[in-house]
Amino acid sequence: MDKGRMEAFSDGVVAILITIMVLGLNAPREASLAALGPLVPTFLSYVLSFVFLGIYWNNHHHLLQASERVDGLILWANLHLLFWLSLIPFSTSWMGATNFSTWPVALYGAILLLSGFAYFLLERALIAQHGPDSRLATALGADFKGKTSLVIYASAIPIAFFNAWISLGLYVVVALIWFVPDRRIEKTVL
Repeated sequence: MDKGRMEAFSDGVVAILITIMVLGLNAPREASLAALGPLVPTFLSYVLSFVFLGIYWNNHHHLLQASERVDGLILWANLHLLFWLSLIPFSTSWMGATNFSTWPVALYGAILLLSGFAYFLLERALIAQHGPDSRLATALGADFKGKTSLVIYASAIPIAFFNAWISLGLYVVVALIWFVPDRRIEKTVL
């Protein structure tokens, strides 16, 4: 099965998610810089989520560029990923509206964890389709960054109940790990 429709659909979903998030940034009614102060948590939540969606979009693009075809399992794995990503705007809004309170930060981490796990499953489905000796499988290797990210997310969720700022810092660490696109695929396949 050709992968073009899946790529186009995924690109569209990510674009809509970013649009939903930016529409959640409401301008203050006052025309002063001081009026922007209360919006800082909402804006910071938006920036973090924009970066995460950008990371997923970028790495998803590389992953599919390294793939030749998709099947039904891959389509469902991709929808599974998109489901979890679609919850990012909600958790982003909740974090910003509550000034990074415990439960919203923990939920944000749970959504990131489940998104990361869904991405991992998508990788495994693609490897199953292309074979364990394929260029894609070779490029992904042991996926140290992916597995490390999952461990950090899983650690950050309970930490949010002691200090939400530490959890946010851990989410930023994961974003920094992934900020540069995954070069394994570029070096091996592209």
